[in-house]
Amino acid sequence: MDQHVLLLLRHGQTEWSAAGRHTGRTDLPLTAVGERQAHAAGRTYALMHGGTSPALVLSSPRTRAVRTAELAGLAVDETTEDLAEWDYGDYEGLTTPRIRETVPGWTVWSHPMPGGESAAQVTARADKVLDRVRTALAGGDVVLVGHGHFSRVLIARWLGLEASAGVHFKFDPASITVLGDERGRPQIQHLNVPPS
Repeated sequence: MDQHVLLLLRHGQTEWSAAGRHTGRTDLPLTAVGERQAHAAGRTYALMHGGTSPALVLSSPRTRAVRTAELAGLAVDETTEDLAEWDYGDYEGLTTPRIRETVPGWTVWSHPMPGGESAAQVTARADKVLDRVRTALAGGDVVLVGHGHFSRVLIARWLGLEASAGVHFKFDPASITVLGDERGRPQIQHLNVPPS
């Protein structure tokens, strides 16, 4: 890669992610499948990053993210709550069909999270992370290891879109997304690249 880029790595599978349960603050380990995915993500990363060490590697402090980074061969410089998953509040551990039993048509992108984070709070957190990333990119590539919904918000905000635009970006467990720019305009260079 000719210019420095931001690489997003989503954690591997957990028991709850496999079941479609919203997992924000609950600290779950990777499943055996998730561990294999994380190893494979390391191989994918090795093919994508150009052989140079990143200027900065940040991870969510949740076990599933830290373990994914470790198994992918990434040395985490810092864990930060700024990369934690969207706080689902009262919906923690529930599936979307279960939530829709009482809130028809509910999605994380369009409805509030009682007891959790608002879209405005998640946007502010994503913008804070991206401000730090943009500074660090002067010294090399940056890798963020985190979660599905929050990473999709990061993609949207990188492009200057509202957080709710994250609905348009698929991001599977242990996949990698690469964000960069073309002549100063933000772009998605690779989206949802599966572990090899």
